Amino acid sequence: MSAILSVQNLRKAYENGFEALKRVNLEINEGEILALLGPNGAGKTTLISTICGITLPTEGTITVGGFDTQSDFRAARNLIGLVPQEINLEPFEKVINTVRFSRGLFGKPRNDALIEEILKKLSLWDKRDARINELSGGMKRRVLIAKALSHEPKVLFLDEPTAGVDVELRKDMWDVVAELKATGVTIILTTHYIEEAEAIADRIGVIRRGEILLVEDKERLMAQMGQKELEVQLSAPITEIPASLATFELRLNDAGDAVIYSYDTQGARTGITTLLNAISEAGLVLTDVQTRQSSLEEIFVGLVHEAETDNKETGNKETAA
Repeated sequence: MSAILSVQNLRKAYENGFEALKRVNLEINEGEILALLGPNGAGKTTLISTICGITLPTEGTITVGGFDTQSDFRAARNLIGLVPQEINLEPFEKVINTVRFSRGLFGKPRNDALIEEILKKLSLWDKRDARINELSGGMKRRVLIAKALSHEPKVLFLDEPTAGVDVELRKDMWDVVAELKATGVTIILTTHYIEEAEAIADRIGVIRRGEILLVEDKERLMAQMGQKELEVQLSAPITEIPASLATFELRLNDAGDAVIYSYDTQGARTGITTLLNAISEAGLVLTDVQTRQSSLEEIFVGLVHEAETDNKETGNKETAA
């Protein structure tokens, strides 16, 4: 699979010295869905804006479909569709005219059949003659997606596309995203709904303070970094974990009727058999055993926390030096 988007040593700095992007390197393959996760202020929107030409880079190169976004901007930008966070639409224009106009901005010939297809996919066809100011927030966000698709882009950026959208509309949007991927469109999305990234993305990227912490296949990331938990249900609640079980570093649930054991799925031995025998020897009677895999959200929080800790330790060492 070839890379359709390549970002090399991308840096964005402002006059006050603030670095929004710090030597970002990123390659995105044709036809994949990459979820870019990061806390507020991490640089997600700045990265997207710079790739799309809204913000000029301080250093580095970006190519889309082989076209340099600086020296061959028009060719590169024609391949990109962007759904921004902000809803910025002409309030008194009709939906269908808004989408047609966006297609015309890219020099594309009028194609009413295509516009109808896009509006129907996004459940906007019955609203085609409605004015923008008559739509709900969720429907306006759908219009943004329709605008971004109107010129048939090969790369689609979705910057928090489901913010403020109800659950039903959100599900419809992801169905559309899945259909686009099936046609070969490359999709890069940012989202605060990490469960969505877990459900739909092929790869996960994590960005923090303008730096890419990792870009990894979703399944591999969860296998390598995810912990599993074994929850052992007890026949009667206990107030504290017996001293004989201290080496297992167990946690007691809030109700006191279960102990929780974390283990590495990649380890040669999990220690589960030894634990269950030790629980029995401690006089505890188990009634049920359940396992649970760490979610992507837990992995993400752990990565960001680890990076914060490393930075603090580095800062302390530099200060001490």
